[in-house]
Amino acid sequence: MDVVVWITAASLAAWLWLLLCQGFFWRTDLRLPPRTAPGSWPDVCVVVPARDEAEVLPDSLPSLLAQDYPGRAEVFLVDDGSSDGTGEVARTLAQRHGGLPLTVDSPGEPPAGWTGKLWAVRHGITLARARGPEYLLLTDADIAHEPDSLRELVAAARSGGYDMVSLMARLRVASLWERLVVPAFVYFFAQLYPFRRIARQRARTAAAAGGCVLLRTDAADRAGIPDTIRQAVIDDVSLARAVKRSGGHIWLGLADRVDSVRPYPRLADLWRMVSRSAYAQLRHNPLVLGGTVLGLALVYLVPPAAVWAGLATGSGPTALLGAAAWAVMTVTYLPMLGYYRQPLWLAPLLPFTAFLYLLMTVDSAVQHYRGRGAAWKGRTYARPDAAPEQH
Repeated sequence: MDVVVWITAASLAAWLWLLLCQGFFWRTDLRLPPRTAPGSWPDVCVVVPARDEAEVLPDSLPSLLAQDYPGRAEVFLVDDGSSDGTGEVARTLAQRHGGLPLTVDSPGEPPAGWTGKLWAVRHGITLARARGPEYLLLTDADIAHEPDSLRELVAAARSGGYDMVSLMARLRVASLWERLVVPAFVYFFAQLYPFRRIARQRARTAAAAGGCVLLRTDAADRAGIPDTIRQAVIDDVSLARAVKRSGGHIWLGLADRVDSVRPYPRLADLWRMVSRSAYAQLRHNPLVLGGTVLGLALVYLVPPAAVWAGLATGSGPTALLGAAAWAVMTVTYLPMLGYYRQPLWLAPLLPFTAFLYLLMTVDSAVQHYRGRGAAWKGRTYARPDAAPEQH
């Protein structure tokens, strides 16, 4: 029992460190930084890579075409080998809704060494460069923007002198499984990449949210985007690291008016979303995987297990230490549930959700060693080789 007490005490110590020393990752008040309208609005090109997105485009593309932007803006939707008529749906929506000019094009199948999305992004950036834009907005096909989204992003980038401004789009939360898994997904992401550290130019932490990235064109050129990250499965984090390594000033925060419209109604849908890239996040290293599993168990699973073990055996110290760690965990999760407008009683269930993520991570490794790698929309990247990692 002494060993159990010490393990539980270590879990509580870990939570106290996370609470106070991990960039206050649990806070959800980091929105677009203070901004003022620029004297003249720069040209912007919007690049939307899309593969088999005909179902979600009616809920997302019109919001891009309807941007109330004072400067010149244009949208390039790159059809990445879709089989569901994505390109035709996009053209039909543009004819129906009007708004910003839309170009739909396709680069063909990606060559060896490229992921499909980044090959599509490369093609879109090539088309955009012909217009000479100062900024590129890289946004996914399932992201809906409020009419002032582009204007606010550009104003924030100009006011703060940022080379890249990214917003973590608010993901859809409707089904039971989405309620359990989605807020935790963003919570875990912020724990790995505390947003407040990302904006510090001397800090090594770098990350972005691929659904909404405003990037200065010259910063993309300096960082060699997207060629330098062409094999990256977790392309948004790799992009941010490349921009920061090249001297760029970057910023990431939570969105209020940028939303993902993609549904994940079943656990299987969420499982695929997480497991397809989880092992890539661990650099396909079995030792890192083992450490991650042990770390997740210590931080998230030990507290509730200690409470029940302490009550069952009459060990007060074990139960009290476990309850204290579980309480700190619960308190740090409350702001994210509030941001997603979810009932706060879900907070004590975070250990269960963390256990699901542990299983998803192990499954990601299993699929990798079976040669299935990061499978997504009919493509499989068996051994993706991301851009060199730096922390």
